[in-house]
Amino acid sequence: MEKGFQIDNTDKMILELLGSNARMSFLEVARKCGISGAAVHQRVQKLTEAKIIEGARMALSPKGLGYQTCAFIGIQVNLTSTSTHQKVFQQIMEIPEIIECHHVTGKYSLFVKIFTKNNEHLKKVIVERIQVIPEVTATETFISLEKGFIRELPVREGNVSHYD
Repeated sequence: MEKGFQIDNTDKMILELLGSNARMSFLEVARKCGISGAAVHQRVQKLTEAKIIEGARMALSPKGLGYQTCAFIGIQVNLTSTSTHQKVFQQIMEIPEIIECHHVTGKYSLFVKIFTKNNEHLKKVIVERIQVIPEVTATETFISLEKGFIRELPVREGNVSHYD
């Protein structure tokens, strides 16, 4: 959040409504907030400029697209230099089944989220795409049995920190 930018209760309500349904029209948001559609548009623009809103996107269903296995993989990298880490990161980025990659602390250098058609497909990606990268020294895979929940950060009163 930009320094000095304050979120009021109307902003919080807009964020909550659009966070639960990004396709909700600004007119419907305005009606629920008791303000005009133009005011919602202006507030969303200001929240975007303040880097509180990062955009809106359509969420695809992995299972609907035939991806039955979700897994998380910790990747250990032999770090001889910063460029080594960047080189491995670039190769990981080229694997389309990997949908998220985090640079992390601890025993792993990278932690990725991957969707595959099935466990056999997962094994193939690990063995033939990840473990063949020369700087990768080890991997550890965690298969998700079921998604418990996913949510946006809370924006209700008392749950948003303000930094000056």
